[in-house]
Amino acid sequence: MMYQAYQAQSDAMWPVRTWARMSVPVLRDPRFDAIAAHAPTRETAAAFEVLQLAEVTHRRPPWHIDSVASKGEEVPVSEEAVLTTPFATLLRFRKAGGAREPKVLVVAPMSGHFATLLRDTVRTLLQDHDVYVTDWHNVRDVPLAAGRFGLDEYTEHLIDFLAAMGPNANVVAVCQPCVAALAAVALMSEDQHPATPASLTLMAGPIDCRISPTEVNKLATTKPIEWFEKNLISHVPWRHGGGGRRVYPGFVQLSAFMSMNRQRHLDAFKEYYRHLVDGEFDKAEVTRTFYEEYMAVADLSADFYLETVRLVFQEYALPRGELRFRGRKVDPAAIRRTALLTVEGERDDICAIGQTLAAQDLASSLRPYMRTHYVQPNVGHYGVFSGRRWQNHIYPLVRDVIHISQ
Repeated sequence: MMYQAYQAQSDAMWPVRTWARMSVPVLRDPRFDAIAAHAPTRETAAAFEVLQLAEVTHRRPPWHIDSVASKGEEVPVSEEAVLTTPFATLLRFRKAGGAREPKVLVVAPMSGHFATLLRDTVRTLLQDHDVYVTDWHNVRDVPLAAGRFGLDEYTEHLIDFLAAMGPNANVVAVCQPCVAALAAVALMSEDQHPATPASLTLMAGPIDCRISPTEVNKLATTKPIEWFEKNLISHVPWRHGGGGRRVYPGFVQLSAFMSMNRQRHLDAFKEYYRHLVDGEFDKAEVTRTFYEEYMAVADLSADFYLETVRLVFQEYALPRGELRFRGRKVDPAAIRRTALLTVEGERDDICAIGQTLAAQDLASSLRPYMRTHYVQPNVGHYGVFSGRRWQNHIYPLVRDVIHISQ
């Protein structure tokens, strides 16, 4: 009944949030400056905006990538759906001009947020590459008739997407999907698939969670998998497209993430309120932009979530040589012609140093010159793939590995 209770609470709040949304433009209308200048009016408007920002939404935010600076000029960018399944869209960011550049598939996590969380990753890569992304759909909108979606299906999507992109593409996997990305490349290498990627970049991913386990890793091992299934899995209400589907709700994942840094989030909303009251709208905009993205959640298929917890975080199936794809053993040693780059953040409290590096040992057939590992000083998990250090220090390395592999 967890999802039904959440839906009832959300429905009950709808009139309040609607009232707040309609009131803010009136309270801030320049035609009523005499009223808007009063402190109570500013405080009321700010409170309404905080209420709006705290709303959990279930729609993918826009990418907002309409152009990119490339080779010294601003180039228009359009979105193109290359391949669509019930569970995902292979989305291409087509740059005007048609210049041939290395193809890159950005593999986004399916971890309670939408792929747009990697907006900075995509925008930066677009400077020098033809970029595609795994734009995962919200599973609560996927009809039951579409079938199951587990770790095998996730991995299969990566293989199919790379096949659609064609030979000599490159893969950049961020966080959770590093396991599936490594598995997909291993399987394609073993099959001598014509679309086996030229390079594979794994960024802050849980390849071997036995190494320096973080609080996130420890949490996954404190309970048996049956506990996760009993307490965290719910059914999508029938009013949605995926009605009846078993899911790990995105709002539960969001609550877990926010509880890990509860005070920091509370302080951020307090600061947002103060900035609005004081008329510091530029500062408030920074907070608003972040939380509009952060509060947009996507449900996870129960099969995918439970298999990930069990195989990746509890049984360590890949590093122990026990991971299977549709009954077939996954062997990273089959990778011989795909250059491997692993990237970690010095202060990553989600995926600790060494966990992603473990991929280098698993891909034991690669020659030394095809292996690169990098640890970025003074960044946490998100700093590996977004922000100034990603743009100025990590990206040039990713770019060089991709271009050398062509």
